[in-house]
Amino acid sequence: MFKKAAFVVLSLCSITSVPTVYALEALKDVRVERDKSEWQLVKNDVTRNIKTYIREGDAKRINFKIDAVIEGTLEAVARVHFDINNIKHWYWETLDSRLLQKVSSTEYYYYMQYNAPVTMPDRDAILHAKIEPYSAKKGYMQLSIKAVPDYLPPQGNLVRVQEQDMTVKFTPIAKDKVRLEAEGFVDPGGIAPTWAMNFIQRNAPYSTMLDLQRRVTMAAHNGTLNEPSQFIYAE
Repeated sequence: MFKKAAFVVLSLCSITSVPTVYALEALKDVRVERDKSEWQLVKNDVTRNIKTYIREGDAKRINFKIDAVIEGTLEAVARVHFDINNIKHWYWETLDSRLLQKVSSTEYYYYMQYNAPVTMPDRDAILHAKIEPYSAKKGYMQLSIKAVPDYLPPQGNLVRVQEQDMTVKFTPIAKDKVRLEAEGFVDPGGIAPTWAMNFIQRNAPYSTMLDLQRRVTMAAHNGTLNEPSQFIYAE
């Protein structure tokens, strides 16, 4: 009995004496490495039909992807986006938004100022938008947005966003439902700590979709859609 117990103790000692480096190497064989280039689901709000994703990669960029269903007509959703001066009322942490130049009924430039997280200076951006109107053949409307940082001189103590590239696709899926698919990235410029980048990347897309839905609902009830629009959403 004593010999059997001694054998068990010696066996346990031999296992625990394996160098840590070998144990870590063994774990590598069973651990699944996450591909940082793949989209990761961050929020899946089944009740509100909102999914948001992030993708790690270039530490200077905030990468985002959205797949949401907005309750409202295509016209309502599009016109809320085209109402540039009121984007500040629904876009995440936006202090100012205003139209700078209408190029045509499908192209324009506009200005945005963002409230940055604590310890960071606020940002602003000059954006160039192009509309690809809806057609029955295509089945969707698309909005492409890119930063043009040199369109205006720097403003005061604000840090200018140097890169922003986003595509938003609007697909009617029912009489009063629009599927919104957005994908893009933002380089906020200046010095941006990792915690702030992660906070924005994980929270901004979802919060923006909640406020967009609220704004679309308001537009349908306050007569906004009866007013003429500077831009077209359909051919």
